[in-house]
Amino acid sequence: MSDGTTDRAAERPANDARPDFDVAIVGGGPVGAALGALLKRGPGGARRRVLLVERQLPSGTSGTDDLRVVALSRASERVLDAAGAWAALRTAPGALGRYERMHVWPADREPRGEGSLTFDAAEIGEPDLGHIVGNARVQGAALEAFTAAGGLVEAATLGALEFDARGVSLVADGRRWRASLVVGADGGRSLVRRAAGLGLETQDYQQSGVVANLRSERPHERTAWQRFLGDGTLALLPLADGACSLVWSAPRARAEALLALPAAQFEAEVTAASGGVLGALTLAGGRAAFPLRRVRAPHYARERCVLVGDAAHIVHPLAGQGLNLGLMDAAALAEVLEDASVEGEDPGALRLLRRYERWRKGENEAMGRAFDLLNRFLAFGTDPLGQLVTRGMGLVGRSAPLRGLFADRALGLGGDLPRAARRGS
Repeated sequence: MSDGTTDRAAERPANDARPDFDVAIVGGGPVGAALGALLKRGPGGARRRVLLVERQLPSGTSGTDDLRVVALSRASERVLDAAGAWAALRTAPGALGRYERMHVWPADREPRGEGSLTFDAAEIGEPDLGHIVGNARVQGAALEAFTAAGGLVEAATLGALEFDARGVSLVADGRRWRASLVVGADGGRSLVRRAAGLGLETQDYQQSGVVANLRSERPHERTAWQRFLGDGTLALLPLADGACSLVWSAPRARAEALLALPAAQFEAEVTAASGGVLGALTLAGGRAAFPLRRVRAPHYARERCVLVGDAAHIVHPLAGQGLNLGLMDAAALAEVLEDASVEGEDPGALRLLRRYERWRKGENEAMGRAFDLLNRFLAFGTDPLGQLVTRGMGLVGRSAPLRGLFADRALGLGGDLPRAARRGS
């Protein structure tokens, strides 16, 4: 595997052949697949040649055993609708777990008592605050939308990128494709980011996220429940079948100990950590854990290369916004490229890609810093300042305007939204 850029502009003739593709996307997860579908379904999409390279394509789209779930905001719902993927999710039995409320409380308070905080969709005139869905289902629906619109998917592992004045060559498993632009949508360990020399900054939280599906003694009430524990965060996210998805962020040693417990002991631990808000909790399947870290690419773009989603940024999962930010990246980049095509601009031009970078980088970094503060002062808020922030939750809870602002943000409707994410787009 090449671990650096291969720049060969001087080695290739100026009249090098026209690229095979306008855009080549490396990474077929939800963000990469949604970007491909947006590019094919948007203005000029029928003429746009788009390749998606993914090393491990899913064998199916049911996602029934997927422990990793995502909380899709209203803005992300609109983006996936524009990409042609939302209808498949909406009509698939048991795919979407709609949630109408978010209930948050600290470890030293009663689950439904004073000092807790509830955001309700009804207060802001919305039918819900979003949907909980398996990551694999979103990926499958977006890939189907992309191929249905005429996009080409190739199963291969990227080996190298070769940049020159007129395009970029992708070398993968002995094959070679040329494109005007390559997009890195290949996750936190992005090969595209490394090969393009775009750099990486990381922050290890020394935490892991424990995930599992649970059955609860009491109904989940279409509510996303979140408790700040003082040594992490526990979230119970409502699934369509009445179960809950557990996301428990804990210090790494604690997470490893939780995974090693017998099922009955694990169930007792998670029930206690939840404050019994839904009664006794029992496992509905297996358990898993993944390390938590913040990833930040100092640069999102270079000539003929750009990053989206986790390849550009990974944030703490306590607010469930990682995929939502990635889908906004996809929609913003698609919009920039669509507008450029109207003017006949080269999709790989750095000036054009900087426009996308300026648009999304500030938003992503602001959100990443905000989640860091939440993790520090709420999830681990045992110092005096953390306790002050915890008390502030009660003030927010007593103010309808403040609750409305937070709920609006949860819907993903703040900031400079791409066209695909706006109402009526």
